[in-house]
Amino acid sequence: MAMARSASAMAPAVKAIDPAMIVSHKFPEVTFGDVALCSLGVGACSADAEDEKELQLVYQRNGQSSLKVLPTFVSSFIFKSGNGLRLDVPGLNYDPKFLLHGQHYIEIYGPIPSRASVANKIKIAGLHDRGKAAVLELEILTCLEGSDDVLCMNRSTIYLRGAGGFSNSSRPFSYATYAANEVSNVTFPDSTPSAALLCSLSGYFDPLHSDPTFAHAAGFSHPILPGLCTLGFAVRAVLRSFCSMEPAAVERISCRFLHQVYPGETLVTEMWLQGHSPRVYYRTKVKERGRAVLSGYVQLKHIPSSL
Repeated sequence: MAMARSASAMAPAVKAIDPAMIVSHKFPEVTFGDVALCSLGVGACSADAEDEKELQLVYQRNGQSSLKVLPTFVSSFIFKSGNGLRLDVPGLNYDPKFLLHGQHYIEIYGPIPSRASVANKIKIAGLHDRGKAAVLELEILTCLEGSDDVLCMNRSTIYLRGAGGFSNSSRPFSYATYAANEVSNVTFPDSTPSAALLCSLSGYFDPLHSDPTFAHAAGFSHPILPGLCTLGFAVRAVLRSFCSMEPAAVERISCRFLHQVYPGETLVTEMWLQGHSPRVYYRTKVKERGRAVLSGYVQLKHIPSSL
C-alpha cells in the first residue's frame, strides 16, 4: 500500500510496544504452492494481446511447461504468511488501519518457477522508534520445499503510525540485522480499474485495496492500488526498455513508496542508467496528478549490448 494518508486520518495513540518481545519472536515456516497471475495484474498484454514478448508471461505456447515470471512476483510470497504485512506478533501493538508499506527490497538468487511449492523463513530484521511511528522491517527467505537453497529474499519496511514513542526519546530504540548500506527512457504503462482486484488473486489481499468502507476509514477517497502492484508496473517498464522482457536479467530490486495510486490512473515510469553500472534507476509518476509515487532501482546482471 502506498506511503500516504490524508490529514483527516490521524493515527490514534496505542499501547506501547515491547521491543524485546518483538525482536525475539520466532515465526513458523510457511509452505504453499502458487501459479503466476501477477503479470496480468500489472498490465501484461493489456495494450496488445498479441505482444510476443509479453505473451510469454501469461500464455503457455506450443506445450511449453511453464511461463516466464516477472521478478516482482516473488513479492507476493510475503502474503502467504498468515496475514501478510498485518502481523500478529507478541508485543506489537498497533492500529491496522494506519499500517503503511514504506519500502521494499528484493534479491533473486535463481530462476523463479511459475508453479512450485516453497517454504518461507521469516524473521524480524529491524525495529526502530521514530517518535510518532514505529518502523518494523520484515525479512522473508524463500526456498523450494525440501531444499535449503534460497530462491529469493524479500525485505519489507513497514510504518506503524501511532505506535512510536516506546523508548527513551534521547536514545530512541533502533535494531537491525543487516548492514545499513544494503539498501531517459519514458514509457506509459497503464493501471486499470480492476488492477487491485487482479493483484489480490496473486496474494496481495488487503481490504484497503478493495473495500471502500475500510479505505475511507484509513483516510482515502477510494481503495488504492497495492504499492507492490505499482512496483510491478515499474519493473515491467524497465524490463521492456532494457531487457527485452527477459525476467532472468534482474538481480535485485529496491523501491520506496512515496504516495498512493488509485486504480485507473496512468503511470509514467522514467528510467536511466548512471555511468557504466548495470543499475537502472527509475521514478514512477501519476500522469493525471503529476505526482511521484515510487522511486528506486533495478540491478541487472549486465548492461545489454544494445545499450
